Amino acid sequence: MSKFFLRSCAVLLLLCSTCVSASAAANNKAPRVYRGHQISDHSLTVSTSDGSVTLTPLNSASMEVHYQRDGLKQLPSFAIAPHSEVKVPAATLKEEKGRLIYRTDGLSAVIHKSPFSIDYLHNGKPLVSEELGFFAKETLRGFRFDLSPDEKLLGGGERVLGMDRRGQRFPLYNKAHYGYTTESSQMYFSLPAVLSSNKYILLFDNSASGAMDLGASEANVMQFEAVAGRTSYIIVAGDDYPQLINNYVDVTGKQPLPPRWALGNFASRFGYHTEKEVRETIDKFAEEDFPLDAVVLDLYWFGPDIQGHMGNLAWDRNAFPQPEKMMADFKQRGINTILVTEPFILTTSKRWDDAVTNNALAKNLAGDPKRFDFYFGNTGLVDVFSKDGRDWFWNIYDGLRKQGVAGWWGDLGEPEVHPSDTVHAIGMADEIHNAYGHRWAQMLYDRQTAEQPERRPFIMMRAGFPGSQRFGMIPWTGDVSREWGGLQPQVELALQMGLLGFGYTHSDLGGFAGGEEFDRELYLRWLEYGVFQPVYRPHAQEEIAPEPVFHDRKTRNIAREFIKLRYRLLPYNYTLAFENSQTGMPLMRPLFFENESDPALMDYKDAYLWGNDFLVAPVTQPDVDKVAVKLPGGVWFNYWNDDQYSGNEAQVDVDLDTIPVLVRAGAFIPTADDMDTTRDYSSKHLTLDYYAHPTAVNSSSYIYEDDGVTANAFAKGQYEKLHFSAARSAEGVEFAFTRDGNGYAGAPESRAITLKLHNWQQAPSAIAADGQALKVFSREDDFAEAQTGAWYDKRNRKLLVKFNWGKSPLNLIVKP
Repeated sequence: MSKFFLRSCAVLLLLCSTCVSASAAANNKAPRVYRGHQISDHSLTVSTSDGSVTLTPLNSASMEVHYQRDGLKQLPSFAIAPHSEVKVPAATLKEEKGRLIYRTDGLSAVIHKSPFSIDYLHNGKPLVSEELGFFAKETLRGFRFDLSPDEKLLGGGERVLGMDRRGQRFPLYNKAHYGYTTESSQMYFSLPAVLSSNKYILLFDNSASGAMDLGASEANVMQFEAVAGRTSYIIVAGDDYPQLINNYVDVTGKQPLPPRWALGNFASRFGYHTEKEVRETIDKFAEEDFPLDAVVLDLYWFGPDIQGHMGNLAWDRNAFPQPEKMMADFKQRGINTILVTEPFILTTSKRWDDAVTNNALAKNLAGDPKRFDFYFGNTGLVDVFSKDGRDWFWNIYDGLRKQGVAGWWGDLGEPEVHPSDTVHAIGMADEIHNAYGHRWAQMLYDRQTAEQPERRPFIMMRAGFPGSQRFGMIPWTGDVSREWGGLQPQVELALQMGLLGFGYTHSDLGGFAGGEEFDRELYLRWLEYGVFQPVYRPHAQEEIAPEPVFHDRKTRNIAREFIKLRYRLLPYNYTLAFENSQTGMPLMRPLFFENESDPALMDYKDAYLWGNDFLVAPVTQPDVDKVAVKLPGGVWFNYWNDDQYSGNEAQVDVDLDTIPVLVRAGAFIPTADDMDTTRDYSSKHLTLDYYAHPTAVNSSSYIYEDDGVTANAFAKGQYEKLHFSAARSAEGVEFAFTRDGNGYAGAPESRAITLKLHNWQQAPSAIAADGQALKVFSREDDFAEAQTGAWYDKRNRKLLVKFNWGKSPLNLIVKP
């Protein structure tokens, strides 16, 4: 018996299970067989007894596979980024008995003629194989793939299911989950894609309502199903996980570098009721010596209460009499204004008639604007899939942009309520539901870029689709419960999203929903974790203030120091943002990136890498004074006290004002001076903490800098990269400092560097910068007053060296 026949029999035996009804129905007809093929410079199209399948290389290790059948409606690809300037990778076709082999440099598709199926290989090794492959019957369509017995699967978007989602079945329908904690199978931002421990990504480019079954119904079968939509998938391969992610974002699009202020501190709540309240809040941050870069205005900016005003999308001048001046005053202080907007236009709003007149709204089956009720009132929904809808919506945004709004917050964009009988320009609601936020973000990005091509976008949204990151989308994890159970899944949610392109996924720091009394410990633990997550934005319902400036002195003092640390780490964090824009590497990274030989690390969600050199474990339980942290190998230092750890696990002591933050041996951690806002950032005075250890014989790092505002600054050459390296030998450590790039407006001509060598065992015998000896001071006070020189801190085993670095390369030698 053939392998296909045995599988088909197994599927037929499961007809009683509703979750495989589609595949069973597909098997009621004869197996798909090969009829012929045609190859072009760009793709291979194979004719079969059940339509055609086109294989299109997207890069050397990625391929779109598009099945089409006569009469089966297709939608455009939402996931694939335009690649107008990218050269199509060379592909070769080899025909053998019973099969075709279509191959690029990094991916091979082995097409079996009868019964028809496709296997995929990377560097000659099997990746994944179609089981039944494509199916379509009545109201369900999708794909089935074989799974290997020990294979782990991550992905699916925002879920609280554990890191390995193998054995789970979950819906693919973006849907709000208010007040979630430690379990959720359906949330705001679903992604029809998985990343496998076998080092492939499989993305189903279908925006319709559906489900993924990752071996839940049949142990070794992955099934994607949807009620409609595009019948294609994208297979991506890579030698390791970073390369796999790079290949994936090369296909779906890279996140543009955000404005530097996006990495600063935000003032945000639900919500500020008046201009006076906003101004007083901003003043409070200054009075309490808290850095601040942005203020977020929730729905009260366009209405005095929660219900009845959504869709006004114009300032309530009674509450905000001079918003233009308010935003200009804030901007002068280095603070950017972000406004919430929603795609729902209430019939009671001031813009309803205008929206109807301009054909901006989705329709009902009779062709009239679709009306329905939800929490905020009776409403219609802007049709972002129609040109009329986008034109009308953007006209509102454009007016606000001209008034001084710096960033956009798109809320409820799942959409939160989306009746199935809603008609959009390209299809019914259930066909395009999961791409609604994607098209909304695209409209904002494309239109703003057309108006201000030099300006970087800030677009924060709650829902989208694979590829939405190319529009600068910054997701957050929704209305999380303000309790320990809400904090506990945040690392899992951010890691899962970051693996599939969304490196800026973050949480409402402190929790959003509920909470009867202020819990200082919970609040501080969340804010401490926030220093090492992509966006620092405390946000919550106003019954308990989300802003640290409104809490008791002890809370303020601890929070202030962590927020200032966030700012001091700006050269490190901004470099992570740059790396993400170039390669797709998430800012928060799972530990299994470090040690692929330990499969247990793929399940680990209690700690993560912040960039290359920090290992962070949030404290997610109350009354904790010690945290067990898994290590991926190597030697690590405690960031707070230089304690060393190695082996498989570290037992890290904590108190209320520390969480486990470890630094890799050999790392350079760059920090800048304190600042009130990122607008004041400068590396004219730069501190480099170097963590010396005998195991770190050679190490290197760099920081990326530009003006923080110009779009595509790197591509334009308007940047500097500052490179640092260290080489240990018996003679000491030789440090090298070089830089490249054409520079940028405001770049320092020279930099005063303070190099701190941690874990240094004795005072040096000599230090020389480019052959010139530096004085080694015996007293700390003398060192502090000097512009150059060195001092050995015997108690803390640190060597501090100060020197000036101009535009030329510089070598520094420290002898024991």
